[in-house]
Amino acid sequence: MPLWPLWPLLAVTLGGSPRAPHAHFGAPQEHGHDAEGLLWDHAAIWGAREAREQRELDPEESKRRLGLLLGPMDSDGSGAVSAAELRAWILRRHRGARGQELRAERRRLDRDGDGAVAWDEFRRETFGETEDFGGSPDPDSHRKLLERSRRRFLAADGDGDGRLQEPELDAFLHPEDFQHLQDLVAKETIEDLDRDGDGFIQVDEYIADLFEGPPGSPEPPEIQREREQFLRGRDRDGDGRLGPSEVKLWLSPPSPDWAKVEAQHLIHHADSDRDGALSREEILGQWELFVGSRATNYGQDLHRAHDEL
Repeated sequence: MPLWPLWPLLAVTLGGSPRAPHAHFGAPQEHGHDAEGLLWDHAAIWGAREAREQRELDPEESKRRLGLLLGPMDSDGSGAVSAAELRAWILRRHRGARGQELRAERRRLDRDGDGAVAWDEFRRETFGETEDFGGSPDPDSHRKLLERSRRRFLAADGDGDGRLQEPELDAFLHPEDFQHLQDLVAKETIEDLDRDGDGFIQVDEYIADLFEGPPGSPEPPEIQREREQFLRGRDRDGDGRLGPSEVKLWLSPPSPDWAKVEAQHLIHHADSDRDGALSREEILGQWELFVGSRATNYGQDLHRAHDEL
């Protein structure tokens, strides 16, 4: 039985501000032209589902579909996409896809069709008709997941009526985007990474969630950089571990304008004449930065998305 993922998905999810390629990353990080960086760019421009499919398209088809979006991106019709227009486009795509996801989840979970999701509806749809996990290969983990879901449900149920209307369901699914649930998100993250049960995330626990090589094997350079970032940036009091307040700040840094950061990143890499905006030629000339290049059986999702713009 597939279980609902309690943490919002990784970089390519549309459940909140896009995340860096780590299950618990907060604000976006700067990228080079590596696979993870490209996937980040795809998610910002296309939306997560379309991004996965766009990476598999024939190059000419990718360019053609990218070209279809340039008109809506260029909202003032100037023939160039400014940083502000690109930021607005990224936010528009993100919000639209998130709204679609939210409505789809409400329809899936709302068994009685009353427009809200009750706890029992969510539990039955996600965990099955019974809370007896005796037939599960790991019943204790399933029970813990159920209890965590219940705790988050109660926290998201703002009016305490036992039912989640769409705004409350949004908070339940994406608590990292809601101020009143960020303490809970920090608590969940500590529970996920705290292997010794002391209520903190030690630097080795943080690294173990990213990389586990053979005993005695050297850490790759990117993991060494993560260790350094943990010690120099995330560990504010220098004690080698993250407490709840440090985890909360890590996951929800003050006022991150992730869409602006992403727009600036794309312009930095595609703006060949350095005029601060992107022409059609510049965007299509850097199409791999935006859409990827491998072949797939991708269908007509882009056309449908374009018609809805």
